[in-house]
Amino acid sequence: MSRCWVVVPVYNEATVIGSVVAGLLEEFAHIVCIDDGSSDGSAAIARSAGAVVVQHPINLGQGAALQTGFEYALQDPELDAVITFDADGQHRVSDAAAMLARLRAGEADVVLGSRFLEERTEVSRIKRMVLRTAALQSRMATGLQLTDAHNGLRAISAPVLARIHLNQNRMAHASELIHQLAELKPVLVEHPVEIVYTEYSKAKGQSLLNGVNILADLFFR
Repeated sequence: MSRCWVVVPVYNEATVIGSVVAGLLEEFAHIVCIDDGSSDGSAAIARSAGAVVVQHPINLGQGAALQTGFEYALQDPELDAVITFDADGQHRVSDAAAMLARLRAGEADVVLGSRFLEERTEVSRIKRMVLRTAALQSRMATGLQLTDAHNGLRAISAPVLARIHLNQNRMAHASELIHQLAELKPVLVEHPVEIVYTEYSKAKGQSLLNGVNILADLFFR
């Protein structure tokens, strides 16, 4: 037997988390949402939609939520992989399923999503520049030839996951994860994915905010 858990960090996503969980359940049976101190009822909605919910009493940050999700998944003796999946509806379930298939086929130990291997994702010029800069910095720092170092859609095998521990609670966790993978040296591939920048995420300002967070991560950590 083998089992994949989808780990979804959640912070005030009541508007969309129910549909995100429902979409995931069409492909994946085991979903854990880490409610990171939401104040809008996200936890109850995710639970009603069919996810397991683990709650942080206060907001700790996406890195901390991912680490909690990893620790939860690793308690499952039948775990073979985890997928990290954003709660805002920007990831495609079909991409996650394809990444898991590559992992289970033995092609790699870690499959990282990249929005730059194909032209499906519409990215603004400024955000593209930020992400390209981040990928270049990551290659220089780690030696990993990645095209998209800050993509939240990932598939990670259980043996590799057991050796990862995120200490950066907030946005710096993305670079920290890449650095830890470089040290662990698993077989790693990128997979083309589409990021759907929805009206919801644009209204929340997530696209611009993520770009600012990435720049801060690069230059001030």
